[in-house]
Amino acid sequence: MFENRATHARSPAHEVALDCLAAGIRGADPERATREALALTGADLEIATGERSLLDLSAFDRVLVVGGGKAAPGVVRALEARLGDRISDGVIVVPADDPAVGESIGAVAVAAGGHPVPTADGADATDRLLDLAESADESTLVLSVVTGGASALLASPAGDLSVDDLRDVTRALLDAGADIEALNAVRKHCSRVKGGRLAAAAAPATVLTLAVSDVAGDPPSVIGSGPTAPDATTYDDALDVLSRYAVAAPAVREHLEAGAAGERPETPGPADPAVAEVPTHVVAGARTAIDAAAAAAEERGYEPCVLSSRVRGGARAAAPTHVAVAEEAAAAGDPVDPPAVVLSGGETTVDVQGDGAGGPNTEFALAAACSLASGVDNAAEAVVVAAVDTDGRDGATDAAGGLVDAGTVTDRATARDALARNDSLGYLDDQEAALVTGPTGTNVNDLRVLVVPGQRD
Repeated sequence: MFENRATHARSPAHEVALDCLAAGIRGADPERATREALALTGADLEIATGERSLLDLSAFDRVLVVGGGKAAPGVVRALEARLGDRISDGVIVVPADDPAVGESIGAVAVAAGGHPVPTADGADATDRLLDLAESADESTLVLSVVTGGASALLASPAGDLSVDDLRDVTRALLDAGADIEALNAVRKHCSRVKGGRLAAAAAPATVLTLAVSDVAGDPPSVIGSGPTAPDATTYDDALDVLSRYAVAAPAVREHLEAGAAGERPETPGPADPAVAEVPTHVVAGARTAIDAAAAAAEERGYEPCVLSSRVRGGARAAAPTHVAVAEEAAAAGDPVDPPAVVLSGGETTVDVQGDGAGGPNTEFALAAACSLASGVDNAAEAVVVAAVDTDGRDGATDAAGGLVDAGTVTDRATARDALARNDSLGYLDDQEAALVTGPTGTNVNDLRVLVVPGQRD
């Protein structure tokens, strides 16, 4: 899974870190997770995750599959395996470098979009998807597939906005370090598909959503900007986001101000019948990857300790706290007695001030390496820290993340300068500490692994 694994596997602790990361990514495989959630008995389709849905397929004249995201092809392959020719038609929008682009999975066409910012191709594909959804009637079942990355990939500008307007505001908010909730409040109010509008387009069809979550806590309204979920945010909320992050975006601001003035319809809220009754089944999320990584740690004789599946905020700020937990475990056996593996998931952000290369996970890894190198005692000398984005692309880079230890940073001034310039990937590349997987076919966001060897190594 990891390129140059032999270079990274410098010690048993490094090997354990790599094994846990690989297990976590494999554990969140969308095709396997979706197959496990589906059962077909005759014409009865049962979908069981945290909740249960039972559908009589004989009650529908058509079954449509629409949606998008990095993990969408895996979900659709599982649907195709279970339903076969019961699926009448479909369109999903995925990253342009996905090998399935231009092909079909059964009756479902796979179209290219843009990530992490929207593209014209993605907008064209989303318009095709919306046309198909609008063709649904009372006798249609619409299976919506929503996975990480769908917010950018499903791009259909609302009103007079252009794809360039969406791209510019998305990039500006990402560079400003906006969290996913803030970013999505703007996206939903600039889109014909997000914030419940896909479900509204499909009304009066029966709509059900299968999701692979890349957000903390798995809220349906946030995953992929909630195309089939009720939206509690407003145009005023979206305007507040632009002000909070000092983003100009004049065309977007004008659009949002018109909406706030009542000149454009709001996104469907919790009381709207088009979205209120749409069930969302999360087949995989951050906890799925963490549990698989924890099982891998146990198999190797290390006690797993899960800090949280919901870590958020600045990547650089989160790193020293994680390292401090590992140091405490190494020195005092709290909160877990070594040999141990400390795990966390969630989504951190980067406040871009420089023009270097990197993403939240490379920045977390380099900040952790700086913290290890400046530890208050020797407790963390053998600790190994790894962080990856489970989709294999950290931010806009081709790296998944980084694998570091106390020896990664030999010159703290140079490392701190790299962080200040947001060039964490450049520094880690020089130290042969960047992790590369290529696209993984899933996306449940960040996975962090801290190995505390104790006496084992």
